[in-house]
Amino acid sequence: MSETLSYKELDVWKQSRLLVKSIYQLTKNFPKDEQFGLTSQMRRAAVSIPSNLAEGCGRNHFKDSIQFFFVARGSIYELETQLTLASDLQLISIDDLESGLNQITRCKKLLNGFINYFQKQSNNQQPTTINETSEEYGNDN
Repeated sequence: MSETLSYKELDVWKQSRLLVKSIYQLTKNFPKDEQFGLTSQMRRAAVSIPSNLAEGCGRNHFKDSIQFFFVARGSIYELETQLTLASDLQLISIDDLESGLNQITRCKKLLNGFINYFQKQSNNQQPTTINETSEEYGNDN
């Protein structure tokens, strides 16, 4: 078998890192009084996505891995809500909202596809490590 891929090579992990960067750039313009409110919550939710993907990939059991992938998915939905609230509070423009929601949608699709694939593999109990699953899952690039 060829050398296996790591989570760092997964498109879902790469796209979630880009989302983190966008959220940090977007929230740096929020008012100071939001520093410990929406700014902090949005940043934590965004960082949680690639972090939980990485942690899930580091687990030795399908059940543990899948749980972390679902936590990452929950964080995407949390971030989507927070981004919408930022728009409601007029902290971001409609263009920023649409751009952020497009990135979130891209990450959701990649993550849902990865979770579905990973669950099918866990039902078959074929690969023994996340790296073997990652290799079969592949990348969009």
